Amino acid sequence: MKASAAVVLEKSGDIRFTEVEVKEPHLNEVLVRIVSTGICHTDLGVCDQHIHTPIPIALGHEGSGIVERVGPGVTSFKPGDHVVMSFSYCGECENCLRGKPNACDRFFDLNFGGVMLDGTTRLSIGEQAVGTLFGQSSLATYATVHVNNLVRVDKELDLQLLGPLACGIQTGAGTVFNTLKPGFGESIAIFGCGGVGLSAVMAAKLTSCHRIIAVDINEERLNLAFELGATDVINALHVNPSEEITRITNGGAHYAIESSGVASLVAEGVRSLRVRGTLAVVGVSGEVTLHIHDDLIPPNRTVIGVTQGNSIPKLFIPQLIQYYKENRFPFDRLIRVYPHTQLNEAITDMKTGKTIKPVISFV
Repeated sequence: MKASAAVVLEKSGDIRFTEVEVKEPHLNEVLVRIVSTGICHTDLGVCDQHIHTPIPIALGHEGSGIVERVGPGVTSFKPGDHVVMSFSYCGECENCLRGKPNACDRFFDLNFGGVMLDGTTRLSIGEQAVGTLFGQSSLATYATVHVNNLVRVDKELDLQLLGPLACGIQTGAGTVFNTLKPGFGESIAIFGCGGVGLSAVMAAKLTSCHRIIAVDINEERLNLAFELGATDVINALHVNPSEEITRITNGGAHYAIESSGVASLVAEGVRSLRVRGTLAVVGVSGEVTLHIHDDLIPPNRTVIGVTQGNSIPKLFIPQLIQYYKENRFPFDRLIRVYPHTQLNEAITDMKTGKTIKPVISFV
């Protein structure tokens, strides 16, 4: 069938809606009519090939929609189901079987390799194959998706808000809940107040953290961080973040999250920690210089990378939705919905910081 998808035809080329052919669902796949899709900096990284993928490729990896048709073998979903689409994983490797699909042995190939679980593509322009992002390419009117990616959600909820739960929001919240797990009286510093960082702030508020410290250079975002649960905010344009965090916490934070993707803030994050503190790096950045002895060894600090919040989406996303329904996790405050005709405006607003999490609507 024909669909309209946001396709990148060349490195750093225009992102524009293009007519594509979408193949029917294969084994354990469904066809989803897309309602909306969040835009993430990962989409732009693919466009500019900072994250290497095949080209041409169709963008979008925070999709929400309604199941249109199901393929062979599908028993857990039916037409009419409302779904959110998260990352792809094989379900068969050691890490998947241990309940760590975010660390799937095939994670990079399945999410950035342009192909589906069976190694083939579902999109084309004429005779030319078009790569699929995250096994969904949901910045489109329709997408063929494997059941592994899908999370069923309540029909009473607004699908235009739910897509970002599938990546950015679950990354920030999951890093707090599933990886760092701060306890009573402990402190956490969060570098970057975009969608990921502010999701981490909201999650930290739901723990027993004594101090939740948000770091950014945008005063509006720092004010929002304070409203969403930060106990302290730091504008990195005015003070040295690690020194200020050390002062506020009387020795350094127990935990820190680097979500901005600014390489220099990885080192700041490390130096903001107290002895035996842990930094979780979730922002995509480049090379970083650390003094291994001074920064890590005597203070016994730990630096870890976290993908997708160390989450099992089929379990974690419904938990976040429940918190939202209880008015305890107001992630909707991060979102601005744009009609699909304003795709370029939405991308510009995200780049300039005007919008925290743009969502493209197809309804």
